[in-house]
Amino acid sequence: MDETRKKDGFESQKLFIQPEYMLGELAANELTSTLYVSDIGCFPRARFHYRERSLGCDSHILIYCVEGEGWLESGEDKTMQIGPRQLVVIPAGTPHRYGAATNNPWTIYWMHLHGRHVLQLINTYGLDTGVQLLPIAAHTQWLEDFQQCYSLLSDKPYSMPAQIHVSQTIRRLLSNVGLSTRGSVQDKKREDYMEQAMRYMTDRLTDSITLPELARHTGLSKQHLIYLFNKETGCPPIEFFLRLKMQRAGQMLALTNLSIKEICSAYGISDPYYFSRLFKKFMGCSPTQFRNTPKG
Repeated sequence: MDETRKKDGFESQKLFIQPEYMLGELAANELTSTLYVSDIGCFPRARFHYRERSLGCDSHILIYCVEGEGWLESGEDKTMQIGPRQLVVIPAGTPHRYGAATNNPWTIYWMHLHGRHVLQLINTYGLDTGVQLLPIAAHTQWLEDFQQCYSLLSDKPYSMPAQIHVSQTIRRLLSNVGLSTRGSVQDKKREDYMEQAMRYMTDRLTDSITLPELARHTGLSKQHLIYLFNKETGCPPIEFFLRLKMQRAGQMLALTNLSIKEICSAYGISDPYYFSRLFKKFMGCSPTQFRNTPKG
């Protein structure tokens, strides 16, 4: 294998592997035996990420890309390109290889699942039929559920009640994702509006935008746009835009040595004090505390 290819070891990554003794307990417990997590992680901006399993894996693998791009070759299928908000599922025993794009490496949230109900859920919702684009609501749910499950597993791997909760959370997540990717024509139309608005925001994170400006771009009224965002994300459009700014600023705090003043300026905010207030509101701590908190 090319020495630049990496299985893991990415800056600020999250990686948890169940202890061997716990795998046996999970497989034997009536409440977890049909679906449980053996491995879970997040690889941010995973440059040179690459895995190849010519005989497949004994677990079902779910890979969700939130940023950047990657690719997957699975079974007899041709290479699938994977981009933001796209999920791929690799059933157990399927030969495969995958990796991050060279110029725009992906950020992925992934998990390995065991138990006979996993394949039944995958088949029921057609999650193994190709790349699945997750709607905004399902995207938000994935990130929230992942963080909760990862925190529980890494903090209390010995706790069977925590393991049971994780199992139930992942079961619900799979069914939610499955239902959301089988939406009606009206759902798809709503998703198109949201996608258009999200792209407009993402392209302008270094600037400021207004609600009338965003409404004109999407062709919706301000009231309808607010309704859509509240329904899909739980907050109005401009607040969601500010959340995006703070999330990206958090990445820069974690991955660079730029000063707080330089980072807030990079995201179109001239007042560092205002930036700090916004950051604490949306991220739960000050920029300095965030930078000093160990990641991964």
